[in-house]
Amino acid sequence: MEIRVRFFASLVDRTGCATERLEVPASADVNWLWRALVERHPELSRLAYRPAIACDLEYADWERELRGVEEVAFLPPVSGG
Repeated sequence: MEIRVRFFASLVDRTGCATERLEVPASADVNWLWRALVERHPELSRLAYRPAIACDLEYADWERELRGVEEVAFLPPVSGG
């Protein structure tokens, strides 16, 4: 199945793109997807934080299965003032 991946803020700088599509096995979860993305974009392995995740516009955890998910977004921490 194909997943649309979205990156935000500093993650765009590290990957060089805001969106991409990736073919994933039906049994994949967010952890699997992240490992595949780090392979494609080695700069992601240098992050000092773990991005927040949203699957189809709802926050999710790293163990979330991707079956039926159309879009996964990775979001860096947000600082406020």
